Amino acid sequence: MSGFEQLKVTFFDEANEGLVNLEAGLTDIREGTGSDDTVHAIFRAVHSIKGGAGVFGFTELIDFAHVFETVLDVVRRGSLSTTPDVMDVLLRANDTLADLVGMARDGKTAGPGFGSESRSALEHLIQSDDDSQNSSSRGDNQAPADFEGFSFTPVRADNVDDGDSAGLRRYLITFRPKSGMITKSIDPLFFLNTLRSMGEVDIVIETDALPSLSELQSDQAYVGWTVSLRTASARAEIDAVFAPIIQDCEIRIVDLTAGAAPETALPEPIAQNSPDSTAAPASTRKDIAAAPDAANEASANGKESRSAAAKSAATTIRVELEKIDRVVNMVGELVIAQAMLGQVIENLPEETGGKVSNILADLVRHTRGLKDSVMAIRAQPVSSVFQRMPRLVRELSAKTGKKVQVEMFGETTEVDKTIIERLSDPLTHIIRNSIDHGIEPPAERVARGKSEIGTIRLSADQRGGRIVIEISDDGAGVNCERVLKKARERGLVDPNASITEDEICNLIFLPGFSTAESVSDISGRGVGMDVVRRNIQDLGGRTSIKSEMGRGMTIQLALPLTLAVMDGMVVEVGNQTYVLPIPNIVECLRPTGNEIHDLLGTAGTLQLRGDIVPLIHLGDLLGVTAAVRDKKCGVVIITEASNGTRLGFIVDELCGHQQVVIKSIEENCGTVQGIAGATILGDGHVAFILDVEMLSDMTCNEAPNFGAANQENSAGSAAARLN
Repeated sequence: MSGFEQLKVTFFDEANEGLVNLEAGLTDIREGTGSDDTVHAIFRAVHSIKGGAGVFGFTELIDFAHVFETVLDVVRRGSLSTTPDVMDVLLRANDTLADLVGMARDGKTAGPGFGSESRSALEHLIQSDDDSQNSSSRGDNQAPADFEGFSFTPVRADNVDDGDSAGLRRYLITFRPKSGMITKSIDPLFFLNTLRSMGEVDIVIETDALPSLSELQSDQAYVGWTVSLRTASARAEIDAVFAPIIQDCEIRIVDLTAGAAPETALPEPIAQNSPDSTAAPASTRKDIAAAPDAANEASANGKESRSAAAKSAATTIRVELEKIDRVVNMVGELVIAQAMLGQVIENLPEETGGKVSNILADLVRHTRGLKDSVMAIRAQPVSSVFQRMPRLVRELSAKTGKKVQVEMFGETTEVDKTIIERLSDPLTHIIRNSIDHGIEPPAERVARGKSEIGTIRLSADQRGGRIVIEISDDGAGVNCERVLKKARERGLVDPNASITEDEICNLIFLPGFSTAESVSDISGRGVGMDVVRRNIQDLGGRTSIKSEMGRGMTIQLALPLTLAVMDGMVVEVGNQTYVLPIPNIVECLRPTGNEIHDLLGTAGTLQLRGDIVPLIHLGDLLGVTAAVRDKKCGVVIITEASNGTRLGFIVDELCGHQQVVIKSIEENCGTVQGIAGATILGDGHVAFILDVEMLSDMTCNEAPNFGAANQENSAGSAAARLN
């Protein structure tokens, strides 16, 4: 990838981050929790997107962003109140801006009139601003469009600030990039924006050196800036901003605060047409330390300033996901090699094996630390997905004529990036279903004693080794009678079958099932909820639904935190070896005879500290014929699913706890009920990783001899195909 293409990738990454911050900021302002800092932050987000788009010539994006930021500038000056109507316009503009960024990323061109409605609404807000106030605030120094958003007023030699009780200082900064900065793809506006974030700025752009259009060269720097900065920051902090580019620009910083330094007059302007204007690094370094007391501070703390700048630059770093994936795979192979080494050590003489075991223990500890660190790098907050949902709710509300608000909780909960990327579609389908089928029209809600505004609630929470996402609404809930009627009409349910309400609710996940009377662009084709279950199952997760007629519905998605490495308990069942995820295990025990009670249709129940836990032979469930059948001879593993259901699985033996690398088996075996994946053990054999959530469902929905009756889809037959 060329340097220019890499720069473009970086721009789109930063644009996506800006859009997320923009959505969050606008939502905060609309809900009344925003502040002046929020307004400044969303303005900077739009301005940064526009500035970056200018580098690549995305004219449609630039033009719309310019109008958008002009309105935000009016808002931050206090000339435009953030009324609900104004916020609706800004939120729609944010949606349009996101679409334009997406089109630019995909190399598409917006069609004629795209976003015209949103742009017209923005221009109407601009026209409603007081023209006299607008002209007086900008004066005669209207800046070019590319630098809109800074306050451009001339800085004179008598602009000496006496400071104030808050301890603010005034600095005059003259900044001119050299051609080297352009060829290194360094954006000068980044440093101007950094100064903006440090306080109040007035900026004058120096364009005297701009040649005619025919003489412009893309690798030359023609403009400079004079910045008046009013800030509480120390001189060393300003020096640190420009420290990384000291060789690539001409910079002069003067403290204009009264009494700060003898040199308070306006410095001589940089000769814009001088042949030496781009080749004076020595004088540049001298100008940075122009004021005596600032010079002493910079001299005494020069190393500290450079260190601060380096530390700031190293706070974050962009790394391609592919590189992280390679590290994750290497960690996985290291975990497998570690398990194999442990197997070899068991066969060594006691004296030798004891010494090597100590070294292996250190290796295990360091490997676990490495694994945790790599997984932490891949982890991302679910807010990156949640923040896309308010726009969807707004669009669907407008289409359906319903009033809906969205509430979000637990947005900082972190999960593996691979899972994050595949959560968007399921959440989208669930919300579409809730608004179209669940939330009632305003008049109907009022008649039922509800608020006319429906609420959709998104929440995320970590429970054990899983993340649980719940999407709930306060709508009408699932009409079980209607769902069952539709299912019987389509032959999905036997006419004479007797099923529970929970089972009826789960029928909405069947392929092709829909209760809509007609097909629309929102629903009616019967593919949405089927996509939800299939995508979640592909991630090793489970879906469950709870509904209360007239009160609403809740759909729960239980997902693994990572798809790479996990802690597991290795168990033997007959001639097969399996792995149970440690987060699902409550305890392991060998029960006595008087603790187990017979129950018709099950392997019995276990009385455990006052609770009754159903028992199931894992061999029966998985179709392993050689497994122990005497529940008093086996080991009982008490597991807990995400919905709180506890089961006791009877296995032959426990083989120990170890880290395992999760490998997918779908390519070779397809989907196998009760199996989440496979791993390679220390002796080189393949062991299946059991899915406790699915095993719990199988136990509740099937007879105890489920595995034996379904040999084709059992873990035993899958093992035969793998081996």
